[in-house]
Amino acid sequence: MKKFLSVLLCICILISVPTVSAFAKDWNVKTEDIHPELQFIGNAVRTIMPHFTEKIFSVANFFLDNFGEGLKLSRKINYEEKQIERPDGSLLRICVYSPKEKAENVPGVLWIHGGGYAIGIPEQDISFIESFVLSSGCVVVAPDYTNSTDAPYPAAFDDCYLSLLWLKENGSLYGMRSDQIFVGGDSAGGGLCAAVTLKARDTKDVNIAFQMPLYPMLDDRMITESSKNNDAPIWNTKSNEVAWKLYLADDYKSDNVSKYASPSRETDYGSLPPTLTYIGTVDPFLDETLKYVDDLKSAGVEVSFRLFDGCFHGFDLFTFTSPAKEARQFLLDGFNFAVKNYFAEQS
Repeated sequence: MKKFLSVLLCICILISVPTVSAFAKDWNVKTEDIHPELQFIGNAVRTIMPHFTEKIFSVANFFLDNFGEGLKLSRKINYEEKQIERPDGSLLRICVYSPKEKAENVPGVLWIHGGGYAIGIPEQDISFIESFVLSSGCVVVAPDYTNSTDAPYPAAFDDCYLSLLWLKENGSLYGMRSDQIFVGGDSAGGGLCAAVTLKARDTKDVNIAFQMPLYPMLDDRMITESSKNNDAPIWNTKSNEVAWKLYLADDYKSDNVSKYASPSRETDYGSLPPTLTYIGTVDPFLDETLKYVDDLKSAGVEVSFRLFDGCFHGFDLFTFTSPAKEARQFLLDGFNFAVKNYFAEQS
């Protein structure tokens, strides 16, 4: 599992740091604000890398592109790579995951990886994907969407929406039932999940039955209190600024930003599908996620939501901690409930 191995590597690098008290930083998000099980690893991470920069994004993508081959294999589920054609004739790589033994009448899931819209490959989320496939027999399509270091919005969004259309048209080959298409993702993938779901509702191209935007990156304006002066581990205010500038390019800090780029700019949340999400209390995306949840509920959308005290962005990567285990179980339980209860006939 890539995420777990990343954690082990981080711990190995920091083996010489004996205790949390060894970190002498004057942080806005204090050590005592963080869940006890996450304090050491959180402070270690933000000591080594206080925030992301454009250079770090580029270096990370280089390593993922050139040394990410080992993430492609799973002994538990089937893996295929396919190339689908974009409108301009270029090819988009998608990863298709399915059970070892084909099932029928199962959900189809579009799963979108995170990385601030700037980094990542779909294989990094194999732990999420395996849990969905193994619990339901579903087919999962995960796009290798264009990172903002290569092209700004709408490149990533268009790739994800194209992948959704491919799933609708081809999911039946993997036993997918047409009335049970789900969309999910974490962080920037959660933002793309929300954006794709908005467009699907607006265009009626696809009727989505359920969405799972986990600790989503929703608001480019960074006007909420949790997004200001946040120096929590993994992702913070400075990382957020760099990422939004890359993703929006010339539209950053303007009024020209589409709701499909920044879903918090939407004002109509009606007719969206049942939603599951969770977030930690020291995450810079806390307030925008809480507002998103409230807007959905006010519009009559069924929402399953959990708030994890003292947890920073991406805390569920650290699967050896109890908050991560609880979050993953909450996600899987909600997913399995959706499999049994949420359906949306295609037009």
